[in-house]
Amino acid sequence: MSIHEVFMPALSSTMTEGKIVSWVKSPGDKVEKGETVVVVESDKADMDVETFYEGYLAHIIVQAGESAAVGSAIAYVAETEAEIEAAKSLVNSGSTAATAPAPEKVPATAGVGASTATTHNGNGSNHKEGRLVASPRARKLAKELKVDLTSLKGSGPYGRIVAEDVEAIVNKGKPAAPTTPAPTVAPVVQPPAPAVAAAAPAPVPAATSAVPGQIVPLTTLQNAVVRGMVASLAVPVFRVGYTITTDGLDKLYKQIKSKGVTMTALLAKAVAVTLQKHPLLNASYSDQGIVYHSDINISVAVAMDDGGLITPVLRNADMVDIYSLSRNWKSLVDRARAKQLQPDEYNSGTFTLSNLGMFGVDTFDAILPPGQGSILAIGAARPQLVATSDGLFGVHQQMQVNITCDHRIIYGAHAAAFLQDLSKLIETNAQSLTL
Repeated sequence: MSIHEVFMPALSSTMTEGKIVSWVKSPGDKVEKGETVVVVESDKADMDVETFYEGYLAHIIVQAGESAAVGSAIAYVAETEAEIEAAKSLVNSGSTAATAPAPEKVPATAGVGASTATTHNGNGSNHKEGRLVASPRARKLAKELKVDLTSLKGSGPYGRIVAEDVEAIVNKGKPAAPTTPAPTVAPVVQPPAPAVAAAAPAPVPAATSAVPGQIVPLTTLQNAVVRGMVASLAVPVFRVGYTITTDGLDKLYKQIKSKGVTMTALLAKAVAVTLQKHPLLNASYSDQGIVYHSDINISVAVAMDDGGLITPVLRNADMVDIYSLSRNWKSLVDRARAKQLQPDEYNSGTFTLSNLGMFGVDTFDAILPPGQGSILAIGAARPQLVATSDGLFGVHQQMQVNITCDHRIIYGAHAAAFLQDLSKLIETNAQSLTL
């Protein structure tokens, strides 16, 4: 008898259990090796999970809407139709599958459309047993832009080709020409000019509209946030505030907003460029010492409509031009709210931005994310009466920022120097962000 168990995979390094979103296959359906059979909700995204075996989906142990621990059996796959009934009897008898092996480790970076059976040979190969591995969005984009996927080297998990790889080859040697509209992420700075409309605040998460007296269980995403926030309490932190005049940034934003540039991208770019001079603020603590990251990946906190928080990552934000960065941000936000982000698109950040300025918040402190050394809290820009350098008074747009740092590796002088350089860039050289 050849009956195999389908196990709940570990789709991220922090995942301890998963929730079945839906079964793509029904009991009795034929399944091919590497074919998607179930959609699982991990900490922060819905992931397609593929089977390691060829045969028939004999019995579903964990139904849609139910949860199971990582490594536990969620279904049986029989090699032949004749063995389907035998697989069902295993549930009643409480036995394990006759030939079921120990749970196979699933790559923690498996994602939507990604194969949980993908092998990594150490050289960045993006082929799985002779078959090209690319995200559905990358395939669609390659078809539209007439790009040969076999000529690309994937930058995604385990060498998987992602949409950014296709865009990179198309834009290689060409100036960025954004055509997509700005995403619906409210700008941090609110210019006084009436010509620039203020973006609407993000919708209030559905979890806050519960019936009084009702106890609503936390979602998988909310539980992941809880674990991260509790873990952060063990880190000694300090906070430093700074006032930044944003007149120059406002002027630049009005000039290039029509080209699809977002204020979120501008701020991420400004922070990333400043981090080039302050690698310690982009570093993180480990038991072995200070981890200096080779890339500057900016995480930006986004509230989910149904509750919870996710931090899509603008990778290499210091190197990517502002137009591509804005397009990337729109794509990340859209896919985050559709729960379609790849794990490396929300857990590879080295520095985080949290913006409550869109809600009119003047100043606040942010909690340090696990595994990072710094997070910058950004408040709203307000017109302020200030003394000018010539001894007169004038009105300028100013915003308050507060940085939270891991005091084990970063000290007050380091944070102050970073904020000073960030302020200098935004106040006197904002135009350089378009270079």
